[in-house]
Amino acid sequence: MSASGPVLVVSRLDDTTADSVIEELNRRCVPVMRMDPADFPETVTVTSRVDAVGLVGSLSTSTRSTDMEAVRSVYWRRPGPYSAPKGVNGQEARWCAEEARYGLGGILAALPEAHYVNHPWRNRDAEYKPAQLAMAGRCGFDVPRTVLTNDPQVARDFSQEHGPVVYKALRATDYHDEEGKALTVWVDEVDPDDLDDGVEATMHLFQQRVPSVADLRVTAVGEEIFTVRFDGSPGIDWRRHYDHLTYTLIDTPPQLAISIRAYMNAFGLVFGAFDFGLDTDGRPWWYECNPNGQYAWFPRPITGQIVSAVADQLENAGAPT
Repeated sequence: MSASGPVLVVSRLDDTTADSVIEELNRRCVPVMRMDPADFPETVTVTSRVDAVGLVGSLSTSTRSTDMEAVRSVYWRRPGPYSAPKGVNGQEARWCAEEARYGLGGILAALPEAHYVNHPWRNRDAEYKPAQLAMAGRCGFDVPRTVLTNDPQVARDFSQEHGPVVYKALRATDYHDEEGKALTVWVDEVDPDDLDDGVEATMHLFQQRVPSVADLRVTAVGEEIFTVRFDGSPGIDWRRHYDHLTYTLIDTPPQLAISIRAYMNAFGLVFGAFDFGLDTDGRPWWYECNPNGQYAWFPRPITGQIVSAVADQLENAGAPT
C-alpha cells in the first residue's frame, strides 16, 4: 500500500453512489481507478505473482493501470457479475466465470495492506439476515419477534399469535416478469389465511409488525454515524413512497450508537446502513443492516456529509483525520 497510491473503486458504471465518492476524491486530487469485474476479461487485464509479502502485480482497464501493491484503499460497491468471454457458452462459460470469481475475486480481496470499505468477505458475512438478527440481539438492539421457516403451520401459528405480521424477503434477488421488467418483493403485511402450502417451497422470514410512526436510516462510516429520520410514508415499506418522504438529520441516540459500533466491530465493517422503525414511544426497532447500502438519494446536504466521510476513509486508508 502506498500513501500516494490510487483508490480502487470496484463497481459497475451505473452506480450513482460510487460516482459521488469518485467526484469527491477527484476534488481532493486523490488518484482513482474504477474497475468492474464484469468487464473481465474483455477490457480488464490482471497479472499477479506471489512473493514473501503476498500478491504483487498489475491491474489494468481500458483507461487506467496500477500496481497492486500501490493501492491504498478499495471501495467495494456494486460490481457486476463475473462472466465469460463473448462466444463462450454452456458449461465452458460457467467454468470461465467461476475461475474469474475465484481468481480475480481472490486477488481483489487480497491486495497487500489496502484499506477496504468494506472488504467483500465482510460484506458477504453480514448480508445474511438470520446472522444479522442474531447479532443485533447480542449487540443490544430491540428486535421484533421473528420466525424463519418453511413450515406453513408454524407460519400460520406465528401470524395468529403475534399479528399483525409482515413478510420480508431474505435477499434482494434479481426478479423479472415475462417482459423482462424488474420486480421488487416489498415488505408487506400477510393474512394468516394466505399462508398456504407454498410456504414449503423455500425459507420465509415472518416478523411482528412494528407500530412505527417514522423510520430511521442510520449510516455508519468508521466512527462517524449519521441518523436520518423519515416521515410521511403512507405504507409499511418506505421504499415504495420516496415522493412522500421528508428527511431530517437528527442526533443519534447514545445507546443506539453504542449498539451500532458493537455490531460493526462484530462483523468487521467500516460502512453499514441500518434501518429501524420508530414506535409511538420513540423506541427504535431493528429492521436490518445493509453492509453496502445506498445513500446518494438523500437530500444533498445529508448525502454530502456521508460522501465526505467515505472519502476520508478512502483517502486516509482508515487513519483518523
